[in-house]
Amino acid sequence: MAREVSFVFNGNKMKMLVEDHWTLLHLIREELGYIGTKEGCGSGECGACTVIVNGDAVNSCLYLAMEIDGKELQSIEGLAAADGTLHPIQKAFVEKGGIQCGFCSPGMILSAKALLDENSNATEGEIKDAIAGNLCRCTGYVQIVDSIKSVSGHFREEEPQVVAWKTEDGDRGV
Repeated sequence: MAREVSFVFNGNKMKMLVEDHWTLLHLIREELGYIGTKEGCGSGECGACTVIVNGDAVNSCLYLAMEIDGKELQSIEGLAAADGTLHPIQKAFVEKGGIQCGFCSPGMILSAKALLDENSNATEGEIKDAIAGNLCRCTGYVQIVDSIKSVSGHFREEEPQVVAWKTEDGDRGV
């Protein structure tokens, strides 16, 4: 039986009919045509299908589509800017080698985003906990954790503060 749901998808208001047996993964990939969200296991074990619902990372293969009514949904396609500029987390994954084959990357990146949106100063332990539901067969997780650490405020180096300087004419400031 179909039911009408209203939700926000990647910043856009949506209203559509969904079947009661559809998963959120089906809705995103098959009905909306966004294929960045992957299906790995279909049973919530691999995290490849991770999306963000109301700020929380969820396995879209286990989430019934009709439950999205009144909520905000973000897929990997909603992360980069409209002009294609990568989100800082995406950029970090590229720069730190957190992407190998790319299959797990959307889920990993969205799990990281959900964590850092809630706690921008996440520790290494919190990062590892946040991605514990995401499997990767390529990187061994070191580069993935390093990618997330590089955008976590907990690990960012602070800019050195200037306490005194000397101008060209010899004046000193404090």
